[in-house]
Amino acid sequence: MARYLSDRTLGELPATVIRPAYDRAALAPGIVHLGIGAFHRAHQAVYTDTVLASGDLRWGIIGASLRSADTRDALAPQDGLYTVAARDGAGQLRVIGSSGGLLVAPENPEALLAAMARPEVKLVSLTVTEKGYCHAPASGTLDETHPDISHDLAEPGLPRSAIGFIVESIARRRAAGHAPFTLLSCDNLPANGRTLKSVVTRFAELRDPDFGRYVADEIACPSTMVDRIVPATTDADRAAIAESLGMEDAWPVVTEPFSQWVIEDNFPAGRPEWEQAGATFVKDVGAYELMKLRLLNGSHSTLAYLGYLAGHETVAATIAAPGFAELIRDLMDEEVSPTLPHLPGLDLAAYRADLLARFRNPALRHRTWQIAMDGSQKLPQRLLNTIRDRQRAGAPFPRLALGVAAWMRYATGIDEKGASIDVRDPLAGTIKSRVQGITSASELTAAFLGLEQVFGTDLPAIPQFRAAVEAALTSLLRDGAGTTVQHLRTSQV
Repeated sequence: MARYLSDRTLGELPATVIRPAYDRAALAPGIVHLGIGAFHRAHQAVYTDTVLASGDLRWGIIGASLRSADTRDALAPQDGLYTVAARDGAGQLRVIGSSGGLLVAPENPEALLAAMARPEVKLVSLTVTEKGYCHAPASGTLDETHPDISHDLAEPGLPRSAIGFIVESIARRRAAGHAPFTLLSCDNLPANGRTLKSVVTRFAELRDPDFGRYVADEIACPSTMVDRIVPATTDADRAAIAESLGMEDAWPVVTEPFSQWVIEDNFPAGRPEWEQAGATFVKDVGAYELMKLRLLNGSHSTLAYLGYLAGHETVAATIAAPGFAELIRDLMDEEVSPTLPHLPGLDLAAYRADLLARFRNPALRHRTWQIAMDGSQKLPQRLLNTIRDRQRAGAPFPRLALGVAAWMRYATGIDEKGASIDVRDPLAGTIKSRVQGITSASELTAAFLGLEQVFGTDLPAIPQFRAAVEAALTSLLRDGAGTTVQHLRTSQV
């Protein structure tokens, strides 16, 4: 019978494996985290593990899955323990113990609400992806027509959305006389703290105007910038890690050595000293966030759509293909960087060079298909807002337009060989109904630009934007992604 990682087997691990340096039985639950997926387990949970090792045991994490029981089912028999493998060719293994209780919201909404209402919980954090905020990406406002929002307003005690759980738990804490917790978004949203505050406040207002004023006045939502590349774990990863551990780990996380966390220091209820683990606390996250969203995330999305269309499974394979490294370098240097504010002490050229090196990391099999998910939610902050700034400055944006066109081409659901693409996107059904049977670039452009929740009303009305996207889409349909990328520097699609 296979042996699994657990509190009981921790002492049997090889001496080279880093393990929790604290008494897990003494942990107090100070944090509830919504969306306990791979990124959280490779990022915030690791920072918190370091704080716990310093002796401050007030910040144990209760993790909650809002959709699937997979993480709970994998980690509960392991007492919440799992391995983080940081890979750059060699790699280091570290067992993380900061996640204790694991809840599955759809199975027992009341258990999660009760956990969030506990007075010792000072912080509720989120990694629920862009679509988990039930907002309109183009405006950042609550999507009041979203089916989960409609349900949660009608059934506040049985919420489905992260927003519904947050607001109901705030109401319960208020009724019980408990101090409010701090809300911490760790998702890739522009001004993620302000966006979270906006949708939560509006939801509370829809429940009761006085309650909405309470949320607006009393709930702190600091903004953050998070950065670490975390591919999906494969069976090969599990096998390699099990061999190194000498035991099984049902759901380890594979990531890169690099990790960054910049946080607005606004925590009225107190916070872990994450700076012990390398986090940076600042008054304003905005400039850091913009830099990361536009340089890393914008480049990632561009690589994902073009790379997938060109037949490349991973980011590393894509960046190694002819023309792609030059495309991304020129995108960052010529089109994105001029839109960024100055950050004193930051070497932007070195940051861009580091990004290219991180994309080339052969030890990370970061699938283009994984990054391509939920493009309708990601495009506004990753590419479209940069285009808006370039347009206002009267500057060209052919590479940004190519990234947008590549998303359109990908989202049609048919690849360059005529095979179906498994498009995972909240608007996949809407897009399919709009573009079915359309083959011309001009008609496809018009169909996609009619998605107001993605493009707003301003961009579709700008002739230069429409023309640039249509020209790029024409080339993708005619020549394919690989040829388009190789010809871009001379043809300026």
